[in-house]
Amino acid sequence: MANETQNYGNHRRNFPLFHFVASPLFAIYLVYTIYALVRAPSLATVMGVVLAAGLVALTFASRLMALTVQNRVIRLEMTLRLERVLGPVAAADALARLPLGRLIALRFASDAELPGLIARVLSQELRTSAQVKEAIREWQPDFLRA
Repeated sequence: MANETQNYGNHRRNFPLFHFVASPLFAIYLVYTIYALVRAPSLATVMGVVLAAGLVALTFASRLMALTVQNRVIRLEMTLRLERVLGPVAAADALARLPLGRLIALRFASDAELPGLIARVLSQELRTSAQVKEAIREWQPDFLRA
């Protein structure tokens, strides 16, 4: 994977076990249990719906927890990187003012691009993470995302 080129158009990542197996199976099971409840209401079918809803919630909660931890690690990496590129004072100022989503998007930028992109974010020229990513010219790949 390290030799592949990554850019804005192909940087999104699907985790097949989550996106194409567990999530669809649990969603189908939830729909089925609701159908079974409507066709034959009973304590057993109610409990089937409760279990299915719990499995769907558990699946998405686990994904959100993994992404939260990933975002914390990226924030730490970017803190260290900005201190190296901008210096401690400018880095502290930028970190205090940059919205987390745009800070995370900046991880794809080269060191040379970072100061200019940060200025564009802080001036409100780049208002979304997608705009930040689209503005990056020297893309630094990240293949280790959850």
